[in-house]
Amino acid sequence: MKGVQIVAPFEPSTARDGWRLIREALGKERRGLAVGVTVGLCWTGAKVAVPALVQGGIDNGMLTRDAAALGRWTAAIAVAALAAALFTGLRRYWAFRVSRAVEADLRQQLFAHLQRLHFGFHDRVQTGDLMSRANTDLQQIQQLVVLIPLTISNAVTVVAVTVVLVAIDPVLTVLALGSLPLLNVLGRRFSNRLHPAVMGIQRESAQLASVVEESVSGVRVVKGLGAEEVQAARLQQEADDVYDQSMRATRIRARFLPAMELLPNVGLILVLFYGGHQVIRGQLSLGAIVAFNAYIVLLIWPLRMLGMIIAQGQRAAAAAQRVHDVLATDPVIVDAPRPVHLPGVRGGSGGGGHEGLGDVRFEDVVFRYHPEAETPVLDHLHLHLRPGESVAIVGATGSGKSTIARLIPRFYDVDEGRVLLDGVDVRDVPLGELRRAVGIVFEDTFLFSDSIAANIAFADPDAGREEVVRAARLAGAHEFIESLPDGYDTEIGERGYSLSGGQRQRLAIARALVADPRVLILDDATSAVDPDKEHEIRDALAGAMRARTTLVIAHRPATVALADRVVVLGAGRVVAEGTHHELLAGSKEYRAILAAADSPAGLGADVA
Repeated sequence: MKGVQIVAPFEPSTARDGWRLIREALGKERRGLAVGVTVGLCWTGAKVAVPALVQGGIDNGMLTRDAAALGRWTAAIAVAALAAALFTGLRRYWAFRVSRAVEADLRQQLFAHLQRLHFGFHDRVQTGDLMSRANTDLQQIQQLVVLIPLTISNAVTVVAVTVVLVAIDPVLTVLALGSLPLLNVLGRRFSNRLHPAVMGIQRESAQLASVVEESVSGVRVVKGLGAEEVQAARLQQEADDVYDQSMRATRIRARFLPAMELLPNVGLILVLFYGGHQVIRGQLSLGAIVAFNAYIVLLIWPLRMLGMIIAQGQRAAAAAQRVHDVLATDPVIVDAPRPVHLPGVRGGSGGGGHEGLGDVRFEDVVFRYHPEAETPVLDHLHLHLRPGESVAIVGATGSGKSTIARLIPRFYDVDEGRVLLDGVDVRDVPLGELRRAVGIVFEDTFLFSDSIAANIAFADPDAGREEVVRAARLAGAHEFIESLPDGYDTEIGERGYSLSGGQRQRLAIARALVADPRVLILDDATSAVDPDKEHEIRDALAGAMRARTTLVIAHRPATVALADRVVVLGAGRVVAEGTHHELLAGSKEYRAILAAADSPAGLGADVA
């Protein structure tokens, strides 16, 4: 797995993979499915019994003028009808119970797998596409699964009715069911032609969901730039594509479903014509022809459902194929077969429990985001962060500043060389342990729609209030939190936009500190804060950096000056290092970088 970064999001899969996924999901619910099928068979027995009881009532009660017998047959019909009604409800209950359990299980699998997948995967796949797979596609699978017990009982009904019809009159049976082979041929053609159209609908629906997700998530940018019409045009284009694919599938259904609807009724017409003449000639009893027609009517709905089942089966197979695409994607960043634990113990407060720990080394590191890229982002980089030292990394856009920050917690793996934390290759440390040892404050502060306390304790929900308050004090956030109406229990809106940029950033710092990491990474943590408010964040950063190894990705001079040492990157290598004042005096590259940061355009975010 080492050295592999961004690959094609999905390995190609087939409809067979989709069907296999559905079978595996059903296997986990086989007990519930068995109950549902059993209930369905009881329903079949009750439904099939009714026409035979009607025949008995006509032939042995009405035609013989035996009121007592007619009463007994009527009572039997009533019992069968009540049983059919009871088992109808139970059949649907168990069908939906199993289908919802399958949907829930697949959703949990999908969500858990998405959490395990590497950053390179999420770099390439749109959020809206993943949301479509986790919602729309799983619903299509659920809608197929709910039909399975119903379809089995319907199939048994067809077989049972066929046997009874043959017993009544073989010739009439041939006339009634002679269209079934043609119905099977039509069903196969219908299925083969519908599948590509359904796959197109699923694909275009995912793209539509992506546009909607981006428009909602980026609504402030859309409104700020007056780009509502631009997004509306994008949405219209994707909606038109969904419409075109849906109409393609509709045209296929419109060609096949009428014929599949007509064929069972042709059998009914032939039965009435031929069977009626047999009754007139006395070759068939009135009760038998009435029962025969009742059985034909009983067959119409199961046969009519054939087209529905085929169409839903194709939609579910296409949806399952898309879900399989995600589940079949192997995580690139995984625990080593023989993990090695970091030395020392976690604990203490304010970094006090990490004395002598937090040693970070980059040894001859080469890294590319794209394997095919000729020029690496980091080119044989050597860098050492001593325990308890704060080091600022500066450089022009694309120099690799943020990449360094992403390699320490193994968001990506190096192509060559190695990254060591306290003497252990980070690829050998269990991921959970590594990421608890490395706290990160990202440039883009993301807060959740929850209380302030829950946001600070996000990575450790069991953290007590004392730990949350300690982290908030270190981040310089305690005072403003206490001034809020509900203090630490104050609910914040989506992404914390009800707070100022400086307040959000201080909460992000507290969130990184609550686990008391041995290494703290500040990835341009002041870039989103107004310069006149930057001193508030700098004070918080100074408290957070105290007595712990800290990597500061920055370009503002005041933030860079907080570090014990400054490293200047160029073309993926260290081109200069020293204190802030030493570099100001002796490094042209450093002065140029700071001058660019003070320009109106600034340096912007480091995309590498």
